[in-house]
Amino acid sequence: MPEYREKLWASPAPYVATALIIPASILVFAPISMLAGVLLAAGLYSACVLALLLSAPVVQLRDGELIAGRASISTDLVGEVQPFDGDEAALERGQRLDARAWLLIRGWIRPVVRIPIEDATDPAPYWLVSTRHPQKLAAAINGSRRPASHD
Repeated sequence: MPEYREKLWASPAPYVATALIIPASILVFAPISMLAGVLLAAGLYSACVLALLLSAPVVQLRDGELIAGRASISTDLVGEVQPFDGDEAALERGQRLDARAWLLIRGWIRPVVRIPIEDATDPAPYWLVSTRHPQKLAAAINGSRRPASHD
């Protein structure tokens, strides 16, 4: 069985953007106490970085089960997975998006895979999952599916 594991870490941009909390905290607290401002700034930025690190979801394929963040599904219940990158990925996340789809999208990761759900009881027609390696993830999921039986 193919296996795959990817942690969807944030790109540098959110870390840089949250660093703006440092000068803001110092400016607010400097009139009261420069030391308090610096300590609070360091603490708040550390909390932001920790939140970004801890909230990064995992996309994993193991033993015929696809785990994307908090959701999981057997690969026996999915159809042929399609990878998308560039403009096609933007269309999948935008104009082509079905409102019923289950999403695990991170704005700092452009490529996605579309995973059709073949379980009639599942209200989501497909999953759309961000990945930095769409071809590898699609190949791993497609390789773990059991061949459909033709009667």
